[in-house]
Amino acid sequence: MTLKNINKNMKQKVTDAIVSQGILPLYFNADETLSVDILKAIYRAGIKAVEYTNRGEAALSNFKKMVAVRNAEMPDMLLGVGTIKNLQQAEDYIAAGADFMVSPGFVKEVAEKANSIGMLYAPGCMTPTEIIMAENSGVTFIKLFPGNMLGPEFLSSIKEIFPKLLFMPTGGVDTTKENIEGWFKAGVCAVGMGSKLISKKLMEAKDYDTIEASTREVLSTIQSIKIK
Repeated sequence: MTLKNINKNMKQKVTDAIVSQGILPLYFNADETLSVDILKAIYRAGIKAVEYTNRGEAALSNFKKMVAVRNAEMPDMLLGVGTIKNLQQAEDYIAAGADFMVSPGFVKEVAEKANSIGMLYAPGCMTPTEIIMAENSGVTFIKLFPGNMLGPEFLSSIKEIFPKLLFMPTGGVDTTKENIEGWFKAGVCAVGMGSKLISKKLMEAKDYDTIEASTREVLSTIQSIKIK
């Protein structure tokens, strides 16, 4: 098997993992140990793909540690990086072992880099114009951002224009069944969930049990919605 085929398979593997669990948890914490312990908690809950957000000076160093722990203890966990805003950041995290990349907006250079190595890249898009630009650059997975500003109705009104794309809202997606169900009825493949799931309060308290329990509950809610 060639390297290109392996990478292509990885892109599909990441896509399948996110679609299967129906959620992409995302978080950042400056504390390395806490970042690793949260990763372990959501893994115990059944998460197999997660986004670690590139939002602080410690992010890259923490991510490298998370990759090392993942390799040793959670080999089936896929680690992605979020808030990638330029090519240098993308290259740094690719070198650190990222399995996929997410951005708050569409970055053409990052899309091109991801395509060249067969990596999943999910850019944040807010308008049909941005979605078209992303699609024309080879993107197959769109992050609707900010989700709470756009709402399920936005996706319902544009989805038929983009039959080959997968959509995932991020930003303000709540843990309630009503909120999640509204998005899935509109046609999303998954929901991105950050502070509503892994809150600052829970992180400060190091309440890993609640993080794990809440994640299990959301996974269960999503599966019940998808069965309908």
